[in-house]
Amino acid sequence: MNGIYTLANDKVYDQLVAFLNSIEANVGPDFPVCIIPFDDQLDQVKAEIANRPNVTLFDDQSSINRWDEFTRKIWDLHPTAKQYWYRDHLISDPNDYWRITMRRKFCAFDGPFDKFVFLDADTLVFDSLDVVFERLDDHDWVVYDFMFRQPNQAFDLKVVRKLNLFTEEQLSKVFCAGFFASHKGFFDEAEMQGLLKQLGSGEITALVPRIPDQTITNYMAIRPGRSICNLAQILPAEQRAGNCVTSPHFENVDGVLFDRGIRLTYVHFICVTSKILTRVAQGENIYFPYRDVYLHYRFLREPEKAPQFPADETPVYYTALRRKNRYQPSPIPWLPTPIYQRANRVGQKVATWFGR
Repeated sequence: MNGIYTLANDKVYDQLVAFLNSIEANVGPDFPVCIIPFDDQLDQVKAEIANRPNVTLFDDQSSINRWDEFTRKIWDLHPTAKQYWYRDHLISDPNDYWRITMRRKFCAFDGPFDKFVFLDADTLVFDSLDVVFERLDDHDWVVYDFMFRQPNQAFDLKVVRKLNLFTEEQLSKVFCAGFFASHKGFFDEAEMQGLLKQLGSGEITALVPRIPDQTITNYMAIRPGRSICNLAQILPAEQRAGNCVTSPHFENVDGVLFDRGIRLTYVHFICVTSKILTRVAQGENIYFPYRDVYLHYRFLREPEKAPQFPADETPVYYTALRRKNRYQPSPIPWLPTPIYQRANRVGQKVATWFGR
């Protein structure tokens, strides 16, 4: 059986509803979806899926515990990760871990679907996923994004090249951890222990603590040597579409985004925080790209509840609301945090000055 997984809790309730509605509208009302719990805050999630017979909640606690513990073991091997997180105020206890439960998305390998697509909950799906599942007949992983152009967004490339860890061909398979497809059954206990042994031999230093989900996901996809197919690299130009919310040229046609006439498979609101998505759904006039499309799906089942923003009211641009804490770390491995912080402050001022 094929299916879709996502990772969610009550804090991302509004974007989860939009995500589920987009699947219902564009993939099919009966297509199986399984929600992996990010944590125990699930009251709203449970109430929502009670009215969606195609949606279930992942409840294999042994699998959840397995991936939580595995992730702790990974970062326990890293010589500076906890110091980095503590220094940049990402954790309050120097012995704690940051975003540990993001790894629960790999519970998908233990779940009910033989072939699956995992999508972050801050995505909207616009098209059938048939082409993705078809490619899984010949590949271990299928992804669809353009991050292969920036492998430094997954690994410390200086360490990679020093250790001769990955070939250039392997680095060209780097992908965004917010969308991937694969098969049930990968990563049994023996394989996980083997990966920990390899990381413990020094490979752990190639992982980037400031992007823990991204770096671990790519390591576990690429290091075992399984085949990875990126649709962005193999589809002809007339079939290939973008998927990032920061691309300004997508066209909204009846609630579906198109890229130069090509229907998007999905769009990822990767730069729009869950807090902003929630505040907009609650009626705050905050603008971000394709806000109208997000609200269309958020209130697809109850359009009368969708917020109406006055035409003569100037919205707040979403970049002006990004975290202004001076300790915010750089998400770009090669860009030092102080330089990133200064550039971000300038960007916020420019965005506010120019409005939209």
